[in-house]
Amino acid sequence: MRDKQPVSRGVIQAALPRTVVILGLVSLLNDAASEMITPLLPVFLTAVLGAGPAVVGLVEGLAEATASVLKLVSGRLADRGVSAKGLVVGGYGVSNACRPLIGLATGWGAVLLLRFLDRVGKGLRTAPRDAFIASAVGADQRGRAFGFHRSMDHAGAVVGPLLAFALLAAQADLKQVFLASAVPGALVLLLLVLGLPARHVEVTAGPPRFRWSELHGRLRGLIIAAGLLALASVPEVFVVLWATQAGMQVKWVPLVWAAASLAKMAIAMPAGMLSDRVGRVPLLLGGWTARVIVLLMLALTEPGVIGIWVLFMAYSATLAITEPAERSLIGDHADARERGTAYGLYHLMAGLLVLPGAVLFGLLWERYGSATAFLVAAMVTAVAAAWMLGISRLPERPRR
Repeated sequence: MRDKQPVSRGVIQAALPRTVVILGLVSLLNDAASEMITPLLPVFLTAVLGAGPAVVGLVEGLAEATASVLKLVSGRLADRGVSAKGLVVGGYGVSNACRPLIGLATGWGAVLLLRFLDRVGKGLRTAPRDAFIASAVGADQRGRAFGFHRSMDHAGAVVGPLLAFALLAAQADLKQVFLASAVPGALVLLLLVLGLPARHVEVTAGPPRFRWSELHGRLRGLIIAAGLLALASVPEVFVVLWATQAGMQVKWVPLVWAAASLAKMAIAMPAGMLSDRVGRVPLLLGGWTARVIVLLMLALTEPGVIGIWVLFMAYSATLAITEPAERSLIGDHADARERGTAYGLYHLMAGLLVLPGAVLFGLLWERYGSATAFLVAAMVTAVAAAWMLGISRLPERPRR
């Protein structure tokens, strides 16, 4: 199977399937609810609850690691015949029931618990949802489908901070903003229950046949590189802390977050479509290289107000470049009957390493300053990009 997927103009203009559109709208609403909270969470933890950067890293890292372990479990369950729609609906339900309650937290331990439960929901839904999308289209449209989904997800990340900013401007406090996120969360569940079709899969008899050695060689390389990137992970909440320490007022945080998400939204779908035309690996290498450059600039520059906005948006944009290509490559090389498991393994590798990576980043920040933390992240990201470059030059192993 070739990495490069040529696409005709007619295919690009074809309508996306209903499943892809529904899941895109769901992600828009869910991210609107989530991003009313996420950009303000580090401020809530540090300024309201008195926690430090290491606690911010612990909260985010543990939450993401938990989600990633469950992504493998839920992906395997979907492949074994458990209702994929049930897993998706249940996952979104758990998240949107727990997330607004952060507004009632009186200590960082309660925030940690609620973020943990929020990410449990994410773990239940993500791999089955990605398998839904990958199965709904052919390989020549897969980058476009994932690009559309990620673009809608980022559109929600534009809407959410704008809603938060409007509430803050109306004199609401942080806790009231968090509680208000329950409204778009309720719309998520309504759309899923009424609009998402069931996904029927072939139930595999006997013990699981999934083996690491049976994955396509480039896919194994991508999964390993994803783990290295997770170890170098700089959650965007840390970029929020960097921006506020560089002089940005807290009231502007939702707006710069929305602007960064707008950049992601604009980039994700074109990047996915481009990966259909020129190949997945070139997009990954380009995006990761750009990420290294931005991390170095975050470490070595002292920007003014405009520079803070530009660097924040640039870092977010480098994340959006690679998302569709990464997820499309999984669908390209994974067997259809084990696609949910493959997505789960991909997310698992990233999630298991995001916890030590986020905590290490926070500790480096506390002990040596933000510049050192960003420099270390840039170096590890460069190693992951070099790994993928080596993988791209290896001869492809035929699929069994």
